[in-house]
Amino acid sequence: MNGNRWRSVSVGIGGLVLLAVLFLAVVMASNVGLRGVRADLTQNKLYTLSKGTQQVISDLKEPVNLYFYFSREVAAKQSPLVMPYAVRVREFLEEISARAAGKVHLQVIDPQPFSDDEDRAAEFGLQAVHPAAMGDALYFGLAGTNSTDGRTSIPAFTPDREEFLEYDVAKLIQELGTSKKPVIGLMDSIGIQGQFNPQTRQMGEPWPIYTQMQQLFNVRTLTFDLDHIDKDVDVLMVVHPKNLPPKTLYAIDQFVMRGGRMLLMVDPNAGADVSGQDASNPLSAAMANHSSDLQPLLATWGVDYDATKVIGDLGRGLEVRSSASSAPVRHIGILGLRHADMEQKDVVTASLESINLATVGSLSARAGAKTSFEPLLFSSASSEPLPAQRFNALVDPAALRDGFKSTGVRYAIAARITGPVDSAYPDGPPAQLKPAAGPPTSHLAKSTAPANIVVIADTDFLMDYMWVQTREVLGQRIAQPFANNGDLIDNLLDNLSGSSALISVRGRASFSRPFERIEALKRQADDRLRAKALELQAQLQQTERNLTELQSKRNDQNSLMLSPEQEVELKSFTAEKARVRKELRETERGLDVDINRLGSRLKAINIGLPPLLVAIAGVIILSLRRRRRTMPKAAVSGTT
Repeated sequence: MNGNRWRSVSVGIGGLVLLAVLFLAVVMASNVGLRGVRADLTQNKLYTLSKGTQQVISDLKEPVNLYFYFSREVAAKQSPLVMPYAVRVREFLEEISARAAGKVHLQVIDPQPFSDDEDRAAEFGLQAVHPAAMGDALYFGLAGTNSTDGRTSIPAFTPDREEFLEYDVAKLIQELGTSKKPVIGLMDSIGIQGQFNPQTRQMGEPWPIYTQMQQLFNVRTLTFDLDHIDKDVDVLMVVHPKNLPPKTLYAIDQFVMRGGRMLLMVDPNAGADVSGQDASNPLSAAMANHSSDLQPLLATWGVDYDATKVIGDLGRGLEVRSSASSAPVRHIGILGLRHADMEQKDVVTASLESINLATVGSLSARAGAKTSFEPLLFSSASSEPLPAQRFNALVDPAALRDGFKSTGVRYAIAARITGPVDSAYPDGPPAQLKPAAGPPTSHLAKSTAPANIVVIADTDFLMDYMWVQTREVLGQRIAQPFANNGDLIDNLLDNLSGSSALISVRGRASFSRPFERIEALKRQADDRLRAKALELQAQLQQTERNLTELQSKRNDQNSLMLSPEQEVELKSFTAEKARVRKELRETERGLDVDINRLGSRLKAINIGLPPLLVAIAGVIILSLRRRRRTMPKAAVSGTT
């Protein structure tokens, strides 16, 4: 018996050793054979790279280096709430590096205070955050370099940009992969680059919006009298096109057909348009046409726009002064859009807070259009289209409210147009441009790539007074913006000048997911608490009225002593008040009980369910093995 027992123990120990060896072998084999195999089990696929980001990485001609700076020790001590988002950023960067086939090299750096790493982080332009008054600097940003002298950075990752984490990182990588500034072809009829002053015979100063564009892009001025647009133009920016010749319209059409991106600004009443005005005739301003349009191209691109209507908005109209001595008056044609009036899912508008515009038009999707129409800026619901003539030589802005009737519609002031488009000239160039032998072979009747066009139904928002204050300091002009008009233009040009792959990268869901069931319980309890509070308030007011009424019926109203009736009423109210407050406490306690019960269920499921499933699976496997062992014995006994 002892020998059999020892043999059984030896077999058991040997089996355990064999299982351990087998487990290590499986782990080693999986590390080698399954290297690079990853599974994204998050609900919104937060760690799965979009096709746009994958295209940006595959288009890299040379490797880039990414340096993720995060002060882990400082964050753990002084700002622990940053830790989950930092883990999310680091894991996302690691996913990019793993999928880049050696084109993206990632280094994770924890800069210690007063170290060389901290000095280099500052050289990259990363912003140090001080979570505590006297604490160490907290770095949480990304820097990148390429094989030449190119470098760029994300100074700091902030929670409000979490949904656009993938876009920001992909944009940084693409910038490192390109060595030149994007070329912006500018067609402008209102003189944002400076106009010639016939009185002083000098060129005027460029607008701040133009100066800001020059710092970020290579801006090339184009005339409205051209027959082609160079292929090296990355974005065509057209401001207030009026009465364009057919050859220019055809050149713009073909630019879009070959995949060129475009930023178009039209206006039903442009304040900076001085054409047709005569200083000697005061009525010329009221009679001049200050509208612009781009037909037939807009209709072909699937956009409806009425150049004779201006959106009056009672909900977003700003107060203005007609003179220094006059009182401010609400002008329903000068609008101050807020964050809620901007598309939150588009990267160009998601981070903006305020945009000021004047005498804007409206845009809408044309019936039967093949393109996708995505609004970027909206009016409020207290809006109505008004005739543009009412804004010519306007003296009293309050007069615009005469007869005003809100339609309840939020009108699109700016929109992004994407998708395949057809040429507005399906039979080739206009007749006056066709050679005698027929249309040239280079004519494109359909777009070779999906169009990406942004249309804004206003040009006045580019003017200085709408978004920036300019003053002279030590002989230099300093511009201080008070609205995000300039940021909108920079974001649009930056987005449109990127590759098609980068433009296709949209916002993702937030990493932080709320406990939806708990939030629902809190909302239900809040409704009950509010109802009880209203009930208590109503009873309090009723008792006060009863006490006042009893006091008014007394002969000695100046006495501080309560009458018997008042004492009864006061005791009744006190008892009722105690009852209602008790119900309030029970409601709050019930909320905690419901949340704790839900937490207990989740713990039971997370802790108890997996072992239970494993045990059940083990019982099933064991029973199957026993059945297999007994089946041969039964077969043998049956044969004998």
